[in-house]
Amino acid sequence: MQSRIPRQSTNDQATHGTDDDPRLDAESAAALAAARRRAVRDGDRQIDTAHLLHSLLEHDPRVRAVFGDGPQLARLLGYLVQRSIGYGLRWQSGVEDSGALPVVPLVEGFSPLAAAALEQACGRRAGPRVRGLELLAAIVTDRQARAVEVLTHAGVDVYELRARIDETLTAPQSAEYASGPEPAF
Repeated sequence: MQSRIPRQSTNDQATHGTDDDPRLDAESAAALAAARRRAVRDGDRQIDTAHLLHSLLEHDPRVRAVFGDGPQLARLLGYLVQRSIGYGLRWQSGVEDSGALPVVPLVEGFSPLAAAALEQACGRRAGPRVRGLELLAAIVTDRQARAVEVLTHAGVDVYELRARIDETLTAPQSAEYASGPEPAF
């Protein structure tokens, strides 16, 4: 029996990209690299917002912090793992694009929504580099994003999440985060 999951070649879109984007902080760059690996491993042709969400949760402690340490985070991570082991198969044949965001130049290897989120995060960055929270804020702005679908299925109130992100980004310690030394976690 032949596998329904297409194998990726090194020429597929998800294998190329901007992991070394100088606009990103260390956590965001690590998350982007992990999202790229996850997309390739999952057989997806493009990095989508759910790949970014999963990788941000793994690589940025500040992103995890906006979800708290309760059952909501555990449920979300469990849902993302389910997606990576098969739930996302229904998404493999489609491109993540709601048409709600303005057209941006396609970032190679990214779905249109993920590319738009990356550009939006770069446009709203408070410091010299895009932080994970700024990227998270951007990927949850479009209700049609796969990340929003994942969050909703995991029981996360996306409007409340956006408010927590905005509150965290505008808090006084956020300025230290933008320009000060990295905390030791």
